[in-house]
Amino acid sequence: MSPTPTGEAAPPTAEGLPAALPDDSAAVLELAGKAAAEYVAALTDEPAAPRRQHEDDWQDALARFTGPLPDQGMGAAAAVRELAEHALPQAVRSSGPRYFHFVTGGTTPAALGADWLAATIDQNAAAWVCSPLATQLETVALGWLKELFGLPAPWGAVTTTGGTMANFTGLAAARRWWARRHGVDVDVQGLAGLPVMPVFGSGFAHASIAKSLGMLGLGRSALRRFPADGTGRLDLDALRTALRELDGAPAVLVATAGEPDAGRFDPVAELADLAAEFDVWLHVDGAFGLFAALDGRTAHLVEGVERAHSVAADGHKWLNVPFDTGFSFVRDPALLGSVFTNQAAYLVDVDDPHINYANLGPDNSRRARSLAVWATLAAYGRDGYRQLVSRHLAVATGFAEQVRQDPDLELLAPVVLNAVCFRVRPRGVPEGELDALNRRLAEQLLLDGRVHLGATTFDGRAALRPVFANWRTSPQDAGLILEVLRELLDRETAA
Repeated sequence: MSPTPTGEAAPPTAEGLPAALPDDSAAVLELAGKAAAEYVAALTDEPAAPRRQHEDDWQDALARFTGPLPDQGMGAAAAVRELAEHALPQAVRSSGPRYFHFVTGGTTPAALGADWLAATIDQNAAAWVCSPLATQLETVALGWLKELFGLPAPWGAVTTTGGTMANFTGLAAARRWWARRHGVDVDVQGLAGLPVMPVFGSGFAHASIAKSLGMLGLGRSALRRFPADGTGRLDLDALRTALRELDGAPAVLVATAGEPDAGRFDPVAELADLAAEFDVWLHVDGAFGLFAALDGRTAHLVEGVERAHSVAADGHKWLNVPFDTGFSFVRDPALLGSVFTNQAAYLVDVDDPHINYANLGPDNSRRARSLAVWATLAAYGRDGYRQLVSRHLAVATGFAEQVRQDPDLELLAPVVLNAVCFRVRPRGVPEGELDALNRRLAEQLLLDGRVHLGATTFDGRAALRPVFANWRTSPQDAGLILEVLRELLDRETAA
C-alpha cells in the first residue's frame, strides 16, 4: 500500500492500559460524505465501468491495495482517503443508470441515506432486545411489501441477504412441511431414512433453487425440470403426469416469476391450481418479477401468487435498495419459527411476545437492512413504485422496437417485463459464426465500459440481455447500448 504509516503505536495510558484507537470520526465522515456525494453526482454522466484494454488490466489497477498487513496503520482518514481517491474510480458503477448486465437496481436517495444511518447506529436486528428500532421498522416494512405485492397480511415474513437466501428460507419451510407429512421432525431428526424430496419446476428455475436444495441437504439433483422446449418453458402436461405418479406423496413445485434472460414467467395461477389439486407445496421465486403486480399490463403474470405457500423476492433489484437485501414470505408463520428458532440460553426466549427475526430466518447476526427498505417505501409510496415499474416497461419496449428496426439485430423473445433478449445478426454473416461474434462483442462491451452488458445463452444461442431496473435509467441510457454496439460491430467488421 502506498501511504506511509503514521508512526509508532501510542504509549500506554496512565492506567497502564494500551491506548484506545484514535477517534477521528468527524474527519473521516466528512471525507467519506464528500467522496460519496461526488461519486453519486457523477453517476448519470460517467461510463458504467472504467475502460480496459484487457481483463488483466483490472489486476494492475487494483495492485496498490495488495501487500502485507502493515504493523503500523496509516490512520483512519488516510485509509478512507486512499479508498476515495484510488478505489472509487475503479468501481463498476452498478448503482448507475447504464448497468444492464445483471438484474440490478440502484439505490434510491432515501434508501442510500437510510443505509448510511444503519451503518452509523450499527444495530444487530436479531431481536427486539438488540434493537427495538430495527425490529419495528422491519415489521412495518415487510407489512408494506405484502400490501405492495398483494400477499395476505397474516403471512410470515423475514428480511434476508438476497434472493438466494430468500429461496433457501422458503424451501427450508417446505422441507419441514414435507418431512412432517412423512412423520419426521426434520429439524430435530435430520433427513436420514427419508426419501428424496420431489421438487418440480420448469427450465426457468434459477440456479439459486438448486443451490438452496444442496445447502438444505436435499441435493441439487432433487430438482426435476419439465421444459416444453429449448427455451425452458414449462410443460404442464408432463408436470401433471409426474404429480399423478406420486400417488399422493408430498412434493414441492417451484414457479419462476421472472427469469433473468428474457423476463419470462411460469404460469403461477395454473401452478397454484395444481398445488391445490395434488396437495403439494408451491414456492414462487419472484426475485424481480413480483413487481409485475404494480402495473396493470403485467399484473396477470403474478395472478395466483397469494395462493402459494412461500414466495421469495429481492430488494436490491427493482426495489432499488442497497446490496444485500431480500425477502422471504411464508403462508404459515409457524413453519419459520419451527425451522429457525434458536436454542441457546443467552439468546432470546422463543416465548418472547415481540417478533425476533433471528428465530424466523437463517441469520443470527443481522444488519439493520430494514431502515433502507422502510425509508424508500415511506419516501415514494405505492404510486412511486408503480411509476418506476411503468417507466422501465416503457424503456424496455422502446428499446426492443429499436432492435426490431435494425437490420443487423434480432429480437430473440417477446418483451414480457423489463428484460430484452436479442443478438447481433449482421447481414451476410453465416449462422454458424453468430455465437462467436456475439460473445466477442459482449467481451468488448465490458472492456469498453460505457455500458455494462455481457452475454447470456438463450435457446442455445449466444445473446445479449439488458435489464432495466435502475431508478435513474432513461431511454437515452438504453439507446447508448445500441450506439456502442454499432461502433464495436463496425470495428469488428473493418478488422
